[in-house]
Amino acid sequence: MEPTLTDPHTTMDPPPLLGLPPDDPVPLPDYGVCAALVRQRAEARARGDLSRVSDYNVEIRNHHRPPRRKRRKA
Repeated sequence: MEPTLTDPHTTMDPPPLLGLPPDDPVPLPDYGVCAALVRQRAEARARGDLSRVSDYNVEIRNHHRPPRRKRRKA
């Protein structure tokens, strides 16, 4: 039997739907850690290291949040 266009073994999945990346987070004003991270993010972007830019965005977004509580063992 010859494969057809609807044969699941020969057809590809549809392409994933990707959205635009989120905007850069706004750093806290007058906070040295934020200023340093923003400077490092700008340097990474100038080098074209967008993976590092994303890492700095996560760090800026999360570093001033309270740490997550550990779960109690049952």
